[in-house]
Amino acid sequence: MKIKRALLSVSDKSGIAGFARGLVAAGAEILSTGGTAAALREAGVAVTDVSAVTGFPEILGGRVKTLHPAIHGGILRRRGNAEDDAACAGLGIGEIDLVCVDLYPFERAPGIERIDIGGPTMLRAAAKNHESVVAVCDPADYGRVLEAVASPEGVTAELRRELAGKVFARTAAYDAAIAAWFGAGAPLRYGENPHQAAAFVRDVPAPEEANLASARILHGKEMSYNNYVDGDAALETACELADAPAAVIVKHTNPCGAATGATPAEALAAAWEGDAVSAYGSVIALTRRVDLAAAEVLKGRFVEAVVAPGFEDGALEFLRAKSKNIRLISLDRDLAPAAPGSLRTRRIRGGLLRQTADAGAEEGWQTVTRAAFPEALRPVAEFGIRMGKHLKSNAIVLAFEHAPGRYAILGMGAGQPNRVDALRKLAIPKAVENIERLGLDRDAVLAKTVLVSDAFFPFADNVEAAAAAGIRYLVEPGGSKQDGACIEAADAAGLAMVFTGVRHFLH
Repeated sequence: MKIKRALLSVSDKSGIAGFARGLVAAGAEILSTGGTAAALREAGVAVTDVSAVTGFPEILGGRVKTLHPAIHGGILRRRGNAEDDAACAGLGIGEIDLVCVDLYPFERAPGIERIDIGGPTMLRAAAKNHESVVAVCDPADYGRVLEAVASPEGVTAELRRELAGKVFARTAAYDAAIAAWFGAGAPLRYGENPHQAAAFVRDVPAPEEANLASARILHGKEMSYNNYVDGDAALETACELADAPAAVIVKHTNPCGAATGATPAEALAAAWEGDAVSAYGSVIALTRRVDLAAAEVLKGRFVEAVVAPGFEDGALEFLRAKSKNIRLISLDRDLAPAAPGSLRTRRIRGGLLRQTADAGAEEGWQTVTRAAFPEALRPVAEFGIRMGKHLKSNAIVLAFEHAPGRYAILGMGAGQPNRVDALRKLAIPKAVENIERLGLDRDAVLAKTVLVSDAFFPFADNVEAAAAAGIRYLVEPGGSKQDGACIEAADAAGLAMVFTGVRHFLH
């Protein structure tokens, strides 16, 4: 497409004169406002003031200048649409083929007068109509836009779509910064460390989804950044077990203990035994309302926060008396597993990463060894898979049946650079420590323990380490170049191994 008319209105004037000259050289008329128009004229570029197009002067100290049908009609007009053509012709509205706006620098100097209204509106309008309009929000794109304008084919559909996506990312980040400044970003005690400032910026979660943003803090001191991070990790993990009374104990975002039980109290007591040392100063999430029996499990134990659908009066009274600092967080709704397609977002330098939640994948179940995997242990394996999804990779879960039909983490290894260390140096020693501390029969327990790996075994050393420890049942996704060697090692040791075909990395 060719550019006949372009609207330029920027805060950062660097490069704008050269950009305008390039557009003029390609035959474009330049429309502009205020300071940008003055800068262009000073640089010798012919400019038409937006006020000459709208028939209205800039008013309210520049707050209103581009919010007019003569501007937005020219941007949003669908080319070749008979009704749009007739409406614009009747009103004398000309087409605007390019919009270049960079927004007021709110992030650098926040304040009411730095909240851009017309700029985001023009950019979003241009990006919405990118089939016919070029939207430019970044000076870094001036050069390639001018190259496209000067080419025989003009600005391609692919480039227009790319620039439109960049606009929506920019306006989203801009609005998020404004929301945080307004106090939608509530200040926290501190960030990951006391010298870091932090705020909690509320998102708009699905109305049926249990979340910390809409939860009520019934008791305890102010939440910190880490409390929210660990609380969210505990909640996400607990949602996997929403079909039963269950408890999840999280330390530094990893579930160090998790269990189901006949009651919340039984589940919490079993979860605590998964790693009684790491549970100190942890965040706990339960899938059922906390009753007095569950609250009493925490007697004499220090925890940072308890997250649950609710708290019974007796539990509240007990926990409030236990500590003035313990945070009691009521979700005021039931937990449910993450819905397939629900979104999770993570910020990195310069942008956001967004993906759907690790939900909805159908686990395969292929026994690949000569030894059969007992059907009675499949629920144990499924518990281990659901917990492994929420451990930092590389992750190993050793899951067992602590009571009939009730499952728990016996040992786990997470966040290791290699998988065999997660198993050999962390999961197995922790399982052995727990067995000895609880006075259980080591051989009997390990013989019915299921080892779950969040991703494939890259080498047979994982299988060999499991066999040496007395573990008989392994579950992993499969898909490694060394699958054959792993199966041979399992067969040689008489182990049963299942491939699920589904990986569950968590970085």
